[in-house]
Amino acid sequence: MLDRLRRLLTRSAPEPPPLADVTLRPIGIVRNRVKEPMSGGWAEVTSQIVLRPELAEALLGLDTYSHIYVLFWPHQIPDEIRGSKPQLHPMDDEAYPLQGVLATRSQIRFNPILVSAAPLLKVEKNVLHVRGLDAVDGSPVLDVKPYIADFDCIAEATVPRWVKERARQT
Repeated sequence: MLDRLRRLLTRSAPEPPPLADVTLRPIGIVRNRVKEPMSGGWAEVTSQIVLRPELAEALLGLDTYSHIYVLFWPHQIPDEIRGSKPQLHPMDDEAYPLQGVLATRSQIRFNPILVSAAPLLKVEKNVLHVRGLDAVDGSPVLDVKPYIADFDCIAEATVPRWVKERARQT
């Protein structure tokens, strides 16, 4: 009985089934004056998210929201860099603790799908005008979602101390 209990408690996690590849088709592209990634200064950058024209009707009602989430692909990250650092110091600064890449907002991810919340300034046909989106010109846009404070804001969310300290510095 004791051996059976030990076996039950020491079983390793089951192997996941083979994972299928996923192919995404961008719904649009970011247009702005920023040609190279930058570590800060995004707050005043205005961008246009130019969606494929046939998607214009999918924007009905989006103009009634103040903010949106934009999911995009950092197209300037070379293939050989993606996922090359499973652990890193945030912002490549050794003052911050070594973290697993999935515990950071780094672009050097296995699948670098990035997400940013941005104020939605206006919607014109198939073009969204936003401010503060941290995507460089030409970034493929994968999806857009409305920001809904009642669902998206998690009041009890916590972050490590180093993140709080970094936020106070900026």
